[in-house]
Amino acid sequence: MDSESVKEFIRSEVPDWDDEVVATARFKAFSGQRSDWEVKFQFWRDLIIKVSRRFGVLIIDPVQVKKALFDRGGMTPLCIDHVLLLMHSEGDVVLASELESPVSGRLSRLLRTVTSLVSQPSVKPGEILENELVIVPLLKEKAADVVRLLSEGHWTSTCVVTLNKFRDLCNGSNEASVVLSHLSGCGKAHKISINRGELIEGVKVFFSESALPGISTLDCDVLHLLSTTEKLQNQLEVMDQRCEMSRKSALASLKSGHKKVALRHARELKLTTESREKCTSLLNRVEEVLSNIADSESTKMVSEAIKTGARVMKDIKISPDEVHDYLEEIEDTIQSQKEVEKALESAPYPDIDDENIEEEFMKLEMELESESSQVRPTTSDTADSLSEMFSELKLGNTKQILEEQATEPVRMKDGGKKILEAA
Repeated sequence: MDSESVKEFIRSEVPDWDDEVVATARFKAFSGQRSDWEVKFQFWRDLIIKVSRRFGVLIIDPVQVKKALFDRGGMTPLCIDHVLLLMHSEGDVVLASELESPVSGRLSRLLRTVTSLVSQPSVKPGEILENELVIVPLLKEKAADVVRLLSEGHWTSTCVVTLNKFRDLCNGSNEASVVLSHLSGCGKAHKISINRGELIEGVKVFFSESALPGISTLDCDVLHLLSTTEKLQNQLEVMDQRCEMSRKSALASLKSGHKKVALRHARELKLTTESREKCTSLLNRVEEVLSNIADSESTKMVSEAIKTGARVMKDIKISPDEVHDYLEEIEDTIQSQKEVEKALESAPYPDIDDENIEEEFMKLEMELESESSQVRPTTSDTADSLSEMFSELKLGNTKQILEEQATEPVRMKDGGKKILEAA
């Protein structure tokens, strides 16, 4: 974090930061009962979290926080050690070493959870400054953000990414390590390591609320394909740079009159271009395989959804013919509504005088007053009308619900009917 940017942000958050009297009281060490310094503790706790969130820092160095982050012309807060200790005991920060290893098994995670519930690990005042600290609220926010970004690119319940891709989402290997540890501890991710002539590492992330399934052979194969894709893309970038350098060198040699040198660069350009074409062909083949795997998973999900729909229809005793008829009625209704809206939009509005509008409005008011003074429905008449309304609603309940919830045409004709009957 840039110190000047941090100071500007602190001044914007704390208007009286430069007030000498207030600063002297804030920078003193805690003494007495907690009620005497609770307000100061909350101030420093909130400020540490705000600064870290503003500059996107999950892992903080306690020494930097104590000696540099809140420095005011050589004056540093004497209570920071105490603040960090309390933040650790209350779960606002954890030591980086306390986070669970992402490669640990389920039994190991269970034992660690039970141990942490039985006894909170104690940290001595000197130890709090010797270890990097992870800010727990920001860690949870970052982990949720990473899961959200991955889910936007996958509509299946799980996804597999390479460790390099995961690190890019987490802004580096250090943050990736703590985020992966957090997700593993929550049962939302597994680290994958395979050996296919070389070590290939990746992460399997689960988007559903249910338990994370284990690592399958398909997950390992997908990781291998993704790793191959990354390597081919890196090779293409290197080849593009070589092609550009060879082209520039050939042009420069021609301008200077060195035809032999220009010819050599031209040959290098041709060879690199041919290699690039082969690499592109391989990359397209690998991406096609990945696309086929994704399509097969999507087809499986659609098939399961159709089967579930057919089972539900049987449970509530609705036949495919009834569903087909309702869908046709919905489509006809929506089409009619669109025609009406189109006609209203195309109809020109004639010029209307404001005085004529006021006269018509006054006439309507007089008619309403006259009707309200003459018509007084009795309680029994109202009850009868309500009974008739409810009876009509019950008769057309299913049809009405389908018509009200439809927001766009549902195109499911004879083909959809056959799929439902087959399921």
